Amino acid sequence: MQTATIRLETLSCPSCVAKIESALRQTKGIAEAKVLFHACKVKATFDENATNTERIANVLARLGYRTLGGYNNGPQK
Repeated sequence: MQTATIRLETLSCPSCVAKIESALRQTKGIAEAKVLFHACKVKATFDENATNTERIANVLARLGYRTLGGYNNGPQK
């Protein structure tokens, strides 16, 4: 398992949290997703054999949330 923290543009409302977390949890390979609303970040734990940060960013883009790059990746701790 791998973790990634992905920065997003400013989130405008708390309902974005549920929308993003729900979509990511339904994405193949993602074990856990948590949106840090005030920090405008998404922290995801995923199986690196099934998905990667680029695919996660694509899910976010399809939802209408632009990522700001600079993914912070590392093994799950």
